[in-house]
Amino acid sequence: MTLRATLLGIAALLLGAGALNLGMGLQASLLGVRAGMENFPTLLIGVIMSAYYAGFVAGSLYAPKVVARVGHIRTFSAFASMVSAAAICHAVFVDPISWIIFRALTGFCFAALCLVAESWLNARASNLNRGTVVSIYFVVMLAMTAAGQAFLMMAPPSGYDLFVFVSVILSLALVPIALTSTPSPEISEPDRMSFKRLYNVSPVGVVGTLAAGVITGGYWGLGAVFAQAKGLVSDDIAIFMTLLVLGGVVTQWPFGRLSDRMDRRIVIGFVAIAISAVGILVATDVLPDDPWLYVMGAVMGGLVLPLYGLVLAHTNDHLEAEDFVPAGASLLMLYGIGAVTGPLLGTVAMRLVGPGGLFLCLAIAGVVLATFTAYRMTQRAGVDAEDTESFVPVTSTTAMAYELDPRAEEEDDLGFEEDPEAQAVQIADRP
Repeated sequence: MTLRATLLGIAALLLGAGALNLGMGLQASLLGVRAGMENFPTLLIGVIMSAYYAGFVAGSLYAPKVVARVGHIRTFSAFASMVSAAAICHAVFVDPISWIIFRALTGFCFAALCLVAESWLNARASNLNRGTVVSIYFVVMLAMTAAGQAFLMMAPPSGYDLFVFVSVILSLALVPIALTSTPSPEISEPDRMSFKRLYNVSPVGVVGTLAAGVITGGYWGLGAVFAQAKGLVSDDIAIFMTLLVLGGVVTQWPFGRLSDRMDRRIVIGFVAIAISAVGILVATDVLPDDPWLYVMGAVMGGLVLPLYGLVLAHTNDHLEAEDFVPAGASLLMLYGIGAVTGPLLGTVAMRLVGPGGLFLCLAIAGVVLATFTAYRMTQRAGVDAEDTESFVPVTSTTAMAYELDPRAEEEDDLGFEEDPEAQAVQIADRP
């Protein structure tokens, strides 16, 4: 299938999913800035940001049951309406407890919305174009998330306008998917690999996923709060957060391709050490704030955002293809635990040592990951480069994303038909 045909086939899905990420990207930064303006206690800001990830994990567990019972379009319509209403409610009920509830609801709904969109994408993808679909999806999602940061400049965060804009964008995301003519695919709750077995398969995968959750959840959830505490105004915060996302876009493929050519643990360890170095530089105010604050923010984004993809690729190198989705579903749980913890630890550190405490927290998490990775390299030889799977950027943290990943389809590359009797005939015909 040509690139043009692939794009035409998934255009409506990309439009709806892109609008979701546009609205959610803006909302994440807007809430952090507005919470600072309202003088919410620092620790409660961390709880607000953590609530999103807690809701997201819960939604990932529950959403397949909802989709199986009422269907894709009804599920998407219902949860899009709720997430749009929650966006407006943030502006109506401006207090920490209400925001914790609305933020958890937002995460829950967004997990269901991502699951529906990604299951449709998975249905439209084949072994011939799956890599192209993943790449296009990745670019659109991060581009829309970055664009969402720029809209922070559109109106003062202290008013209603930006909250209304987020609600409108999230409501409009419903239109292209509700009107799509693509048949609804089958969806089922994935099996999950036990944490004990997963750790036995890949200790660095388990520890790295937890660390990636802490680092990504902390930096993404509190990046705008940090920038505001450093004295940046809303327009400057928008630039800071946009650079954070763009940094991750730029470094995904270089780090991924480098990890394809050597022991991935070396790349994971390097990224972890670099996160620690940048974190210490920012936390200790060694560099002047302007323009180095923007530079370090972009560099940190370029280190943080590829980390989970590197850890996932390393874990996959030690799995059979049929175990990739069950392992990914378990890694999702670990990532969620880390992402819930990250903003809490970050706000505690910011309260103790000031704004730089966030970066100090990231630095400590990086040191822990680098140390454990170095230790594991003394316990097990690396996988030969020719035996590793190709790196694929992580586009989402829903279980369906792991089914969309082309590496999960490896067994089909043998040329077998899906029908068991046809497989038996093919095997018998092989020399």
